[in-house]
Amino acid sequence: MINVLFVCLGNICRSPLAEAIFKDHVKRRGLSSQISADSCGTSNYHIGENPDPRSVQSAHNHGIPISHKGRQLAITDFEDFDYILPMDAANLRDTIARMQQARDPKADVRLMREFDAQGKGEDVPDPYYGGEQGFENVYQMLDRSCSALLDHILAQHQLGA
Repeated sequence: MINVLFVCLGNICRSPLAEAIFKDHVKRRGLSSQISADSCGTSNYHIGENPDPRSVQSAHNHGIPISHKGRQLAITDFEDFDYILPMDAANLRDTIARMQQARDPKADVRLMREFDAQGKGEDVPDPYYGGEQGFENVYQMLDRSCSALLDHILAQHQLGA
């Protein structure tokens, strides 16, 4: 099983939306038995909380179910996950700093938009203080990135769909 983890600050907007989108791509390609996904935050602000209603609505607008309870990035995640995708440079720094505490890290840690041809290497902006259009923009970035990430994983692990 290939395990993928999406990371943002509070685990209520971007990362649970990325998790839902990625799971949808995996399911549509018939790979749910080979690839799993989860999400978390670098902070402890929203542990146990549901995703932001605007993230839920954005996913719903595209026919994607979203179900998640907020959790914080754990040291063991670096041993349990093959890929860890922070949403922005600040969360990437925090993730890498935490990874240095892991006993035997195996995770490939990369910025989420390294997989977005329309914004390669840029941050996924936090839509928390914005309106619906901000969530839709984030959805589009994540959808492109998740599709390309899945293609990358398939190529790296020689999986077929």
